[in-house]
Amino acid sequence: MANPAGVIHLIAALSRQLSARGGPSRRQAGNLIVIFTDFGLHGPYMGQMKAVLQQMAPGTSIVDLFADAPVGNPKASAYLLAAYAAWFPAGSVFLCVVDPGVGGVRPPIILEADGRWYVGPGNGLFEPVQRRAKETRSWHIDWKPERLSASFHGRDLFAPVAAMLARGEPPPGRPCQDGAHRRADWPDDLCEIVYVDHFGNAMTGVRAAMLPSDARLAVACRVLERARTFSDLPPGAAFWYENSSVLAEIAVNQERADRELGLSIGISVKIVS
Repeated sequence: MANPAGVIHLIAALSRQLSARGGPSRRQAGNLIVIFTDFGLHGPYMGQMKAVLQQMAPGTSIVDLFADAPVGNPKASAYLLAAYAAWFPAGSVFLCVVDPGVGGVRPPIILEADGRWYVGPGNGLFEPVQRRAKETRSWHIDWKPERLSASFHGRDLFAPVAAMLARGEPPPGRPCQDGAHRRADWPDDLCEIVYVDHFGNAMTGVRAAMLPSDARLAVACRVLERARTFSDLPPGAAFWYENSSVLAEIAVNQERADRELGLSIGISVKIVS
């Protein structure tokens, strides 16, 4: 990541560019900016991105959706993003940075899917969103800041572009004419653990609606039956259920499923009929 002291210089440079562009757009709609990253909350990185957003899109509401997306894992993160983005209204701008290839050949892109905007690396992070949407358009980002760190595009490139979109400006790039950012070989639903929450519950990348009502899930040498909710089973019982964001999730009533079952991100889950 870039030196935190550089953020002051960056914001000043972005302010000059904003002035040159004529200031905030008159079409500013006060849209949400939703942050989805694997940065964590420790250290300067989230704060630096938010400083840019506040400077370039003052008054826009910012929502921290995930700061602990699967670290360096765009594939697992993609299925998590697709499940949770659906709860936000059209016009929301998602600033998404799970970017182990930062500074490399992966393209920086913008996606519009069913009226929501997504800004981030073209490394598959938006594949399930794009695949499940009814209407999509995408762009390669051509805009460049005066100063672009090789290792912190979240602050220097993606945050400014997200702010532009939140102000109502058009995408600063050219329409995508190729599938360089697509991942056609990825499944529609990912049979893996993609997230472990604060309580130790393990979310899969599978939408529960895609499973038969009597399906069982095999994971870590256990076969789990479906339950409606925690209180339907005695303490210590392991099960799977449809979580509040429609993903199949593995839990142990009043215990941590990750510890009790030995679960972590990337572990395979099999569907047993």
